[in-house]
Amino acid sequence: MSLSPSFSMKQPPPASPAAGAAAGGGVVPEEPDAEALRRWVLAFCVIRFDLEQGQVVEECYPPGALPANEEPGVAFSSFPDSMSHHQQRHRSTIHDSIFFFRLRSPSSRGGGFLYGYVFNRQRQDERLKRGGEQKSVVILSPRPYSSVFRPLLQILGPLCFDIGKRALQLVAGHVASWPSPVPGKLMELPIGNAVLKVHLPPPLSFADRGRVGGDELMLSAGMAPFPPANPSIPQGLFHEADIFGIFRGILLQLWMLWELLIIGEPLLVIAPTPSQCSEAVAGLVSLVAPLLCSTDFRPYFTIHDPDFSHLNSLGESDEFPPMVLGVTNLFFLKALRCIPHIVSVGSPSPNSSRFLQVAPRSVSTGSGKNTNTRLGRLNFEQLSLNKFSPTSLLNAIKLRRDGPLSLMTEHREAIWSSYSATTKPDTSVLNRLVDAGMSARIEESMSVVNNEILRRHFLELTTNFLAPFGPYLRATTPSEGSSPFVEPPPLPPFHADEFLKSLAARGPGKFLSKRMRANWLDLYRHKGLEQSERCNEDTALACQKFKGDLRAVFSVLPKDMQQLLLSNPQRAALLNSNP
Repeated sequence: MSLSPSFSMKQPPPASPAAGAAAGGGVVPEEPDAEALRRWVLAFCVIRFDLEQGQVVEECYPPGALPANEEPGVAFSSFPDSMSHHQQRHRSTIHDSIFFFRLRSPSSRGGGFLYGYVFNRQRQDERLKRGGEQKSVVILSPRPYSSVFRPLLQILGPLCFDIGKRALQLVAGHVASWPSPVPGKLMELPIGNAVLKVHLPPPLSFADRGRVGGDELMLSAGMAPFPPANPSIPQGLFHEADIFGIFRGILLQLWMLWELLIIGEPLLVIAPTPSQCSEAVAGLVSLVAPLLCSTDFRPYFTIHDPDFSHLNSLGESDEFPPMVLGVTNLFFLKALRCIPHIVSVGSPSPNSSRFLQVAPRSVSTGSGKNTNTRLGRLNFEQLSLNKFSPTSLLNAIKLRRDGPLSLMTEHREAIWSSYSATTKPDTSVLNRLVDAGMSARIEESMSVVNNEILRRHFLELTTNFLAPFGPYLRATTPSEGSSPFVEPPPLPPFHADEFLKSLAARGPGKFLSKRMRANWLDLYRHKGLEQSERCNEDTALACQKFKGDLRAVFSVLPKDMQQLLLSNPQRAALLNSNP
């Protein structure tokens, strides 16, 4: 079953989705309701790359919706990085690409993040200055709904280049008519004569604030780590990301990457294009579902990001913050030397083949010709053997010796890390993956099947890893007939040492014992101690803020209510304690 968004067309069907949006323009109000629009979108922008002025925001709808101090960050993040050493060259006169970025937004509530979904068009024309031009159509939203905004961009982008800025208001009118987002549900969103059918991420799969803090163990499928009843329903962010397609060249390393995400390690993802690096970061975030991704992730990060100056100032002895950065500029290899884990994905050429060796296929004969009638399986057994061939060993030694700086001369898919993974690649899962061979026609449908296989496996892997934390996440309901004024039973306290001792005695469970090495407890030890330390720091800050909020509420209460509260010694101590 595909988790990708789908379109259904109302009668009469238009020639294209963009034409459908234009055809539905007559029923759109002249001025869309601003409040209704903000339920989904902050602003629609058209940004042009000007040779003299740089990135220029040509249009913004609604006008003034994007604060002036945030315009530079949005504008610089809306174009492929000019410093990329693997910038593509295309024979065609027009090249379109879609990607997204995530920026810290000072104007949003709680210092949260702003997501930008970009439709970029590069046009080569010898009659133009420097032989070409670039322009981007951008949807800005505080919501990580890539399953909605990516297909919406496929309509808005071409339409904007066809009819100009009127397309922004036209599409904004349709978006404003949508019902409010319902996280975790399948929604039908009309856009002209088309209907976009999308699954929104569950409500607990992302945080509203910029810093997640001690909420690493919040689950999107519920407050206890049990496998969801229907694994076909999205359980986390970016469930539509093409994990198989973007990590195909290093599939055996997915389990190490999963561990790095689980324990919150910093990771630099390098790809030739913004589309590939943003897809890779989205895929990594989706690997840990239903666990809330606690690390700061940037699908497309540039040197113009306000946070770059701080990261660039870190020395080799400094600890890099838990972040997943997607980049195309190879300058980051030198600027962020203290980041401990680096992975390169993607291909500089959109038509290059990165197919793994395919097992023999069933062949039927007819009319004297041999015809492939079945799809092949990816031959991971042969791939594993090839790892120990003399040529592969020499290449591995050379790659390790040269380090990630070898990407400066040639892009290749690899991972550089000193981390020793606990989880073994599941060969039973890998052997179920299918290969479309060289057929581009069925490659996309095969990716859907393979993504479903991989996503279900990692969902099961994550929920089994989280199972020992279950008792600390289950809230106990008050007994029947108890007073509503009595505080509910507290959650059991989490002590890392006791937790690890108990876990070591009873073992990891049947599912994990088959997939983890003898040092499996190290993964829990890393996660448990890190969680305990972060919770202590974050709990102190949260308590300080909570006490301040209590005093603010207490100060506006009537005098008799204040006296009643102060009559309780515990409440009085809480209100009178120092912040």
